[in-house]
Amino acid sequence: MRLLLLGYSALAYIAFLLSSVWAFLFLAGHGIDDPATHNAWVSLSIDGALLLAFALHHSVMARAGLKRFLPKAAERSTFVLVASLLLAAVFTWWQPVPASVWHTGRPWSMLIWALYGLGWIIVVGATYMVDHADFFGLKQAWRHSRREAYSPPAFRERFLYAWLRHPMMLGLIVTFWATPRMSVGHLFFAVSSSAYIAVGIRFEERDLRANLGPAYDDYASRVPALVPTGRSRSLLRE
Repeated sequence: MRLLLLGYSALAYIAFLLSSVWAFLFLAGHGIDDPATHNAWVSLSIDGALLLAFALHHSVMARAGLKRFLPKAAERSTFVLVASLLLAAVFTWWQPVPASVWHTGRPWSMLIWALYGLGWIIVVGATYMVDHADFFGLKQAWRHSRREAYSPPAFRERFLYAWLRHPMMLGLIVTFWATPRMSVGHLFFAVSSSAYIAVGIRFEERDLRANLGPAYDDYASRVPALVPTGRSRSLLRE
């Protein structure tokens, strides 16, 4: 059973890697801006339903009420696996609305693509600034396979987390919007996903305050949520 859970965790992580590569290509225009197959309103309705399914998964599975039905060591891996599959569903059944909102040529387009790449670097880097293996459920399964006790990583202010509370979300927002050619469908994706992040941050902040108490209240009073202002009094610390 322990080896089976370890394999399940590895499968979930592979699904995440594949869906992440697909997301990178999709938002770069390979899928999101394909030729239209339906009229705009039908396409946006389908796209909205796909994004809603993904958002509901993040809201429902992230809550403790559902987690009690899963083995503790499999909770995070299950979340990652289902999220990856739903993300693949979004990309597979996305209905493009290719009408152009803006189109920027060189040299500005090159700067925008550099910003797009920076957004992804921030997203991936943020997982290592906390605990990459824990974030994706690998550590939980590994500890379980070795019959070792598991405890979540300690709260630490370091690297980008010393300057803003949600660097991963900032990186994602950058990837949604940084494109030299913004289509109507891409704009719908960017607006909807950014709005969900704004809502999701509120839920996450509530959970963090409940779990960490005054330590997080103090952190939130000093460090901005998404946009670094230079006023943070946090110190980089291990």
